[in-house]
Amino acid sequence: MAGFPLEQLGGKTPLQVAEKPNIDWITRNGKSGRMKNIPDGMEADSDVAIMSIMGYDPRTHYSGRGPLEAAGMDIDLKENEVAFRCNLVTIDNGLIKDYSGGYISTGEAEELIDVVKENFGDIGDFHVGVDYRHLFILKNGKGAEELTYSEPHKIVGENVEDNLLRPKSKEISKILNEMMIKSKKILSKHSVNKRRINEGKNPANAIWVWGQGKTPKMKTLFEKFGVRGAVISAVTLVKGLGICAGMDKIDVPGATGYYDTNYENKAKYGLEALSYHDIVFIHVEAPDEAGHSGDLEEKIRAIENIDKRLVGKILDKLDGQYSISIMADHPTPIAVRNHVSDPVPCSIYSDRIEKDNTSTFDEFEVENGSIGTIDGFKFLDKLFSMQD
Repeated sequence: MAGFPLEQLGGKTPLQVAEKPNIDWITRNGKSGRMKNIPDGMEADSDVAIMSIMGYDPRTHYSGRGPLEAAGMDIDLKENEVAFRCNLVTIDNGLIKDYSGGYISTGEAEELIDVVKENFGDIGDFHVGVDYRHLFILKNGKGAEELTYSEPHKIVGENVEDNLLRPKSKEISKILNEMMIKSKKILSKHSVNKRRINEGKNPANAIWVWGQGKTPKMKTLFEKFGVRGAVISAVTLVKGLGICAGMDKIDVPGATGYYDTNYENKAKYGLEALSYHDIVFIHVEAPDEAGHSGDLEEKIRAIENIDKRLVGKILDKLDGQYSISIMADHPTPIAVRNHVSDPVPCSIYSDRIEKDNTSTFDEFEVENGSIGTIDGFKFLDKLFSMQD
């Protein structure tokens, strides 16, 4: 949700102009501050940021995006296996044109991944995820963890050759880079992509593997705090982080990880989960997708949907003693179209704390809050200390 001021908004951010009375209620009646979810020297990515929010210092526990995706798909990695995130992307004239393959549907993606399995199944296993986000598990992963990769959402418009796995001279790099290059020749001929081109859509004509690693070693939330948690998200990565933290994964009908996600069902299932969990983590991807697309209208709409169709529904049903917090993981500014590592706003309401003097949830107002700026991985310590 967080971003930078924009000229077209009169020098305000999307958070400042969006209608969000329910989120602002949390701020106005609670305590606010900022969270530094991206430690210095680490990439401003969702896996790093959300690992922080869940109470784990990424500098100690982060081991790659791929193994988190594997955990989210209930896949246990063997000793010699390395998990990669596998995007379906659009390559055109040697350039990365679209990191999401034109936001290909899961049904279409499944057909394409089946063909990928047929051609490259001897190298590793491919698992269908959601939309353009899939998983590749390298069977013999020795040396793969040390490879340098490029994240497709950060290299749109750049040359493919300049962003392949490095060092290119390494044997495992040669095998995986050749696999990605060959996938373009194979998938470009597929009927799914021919149909997409005829419909004026970007084809998902190649695979891109990145973010590799092995399963991280993490204490569970119960071991750390004595609480039982649940995670709700359409994004496999976020589900995987929850599982690694010992949380239950709750699948929600209609949760898509895109603009059309079912906010009401996330609220419904989240409230139900509170009857048998102490804490529920609900994640919405829509503002991030809008930020990557540079779509200001959709970003504001996503914020307002979160407020009205998710936060409002939850607040309407909560009673008795409870705490609720709202935050961003990292900014994805419209002007940048990518993640940045700036601290993000956070507000906490609890019937057991006194409110401070903040009134609206945005990047600047929360600086006046009593929480100050804290490391993201200390957030849960702060939240639980308020319950004493």
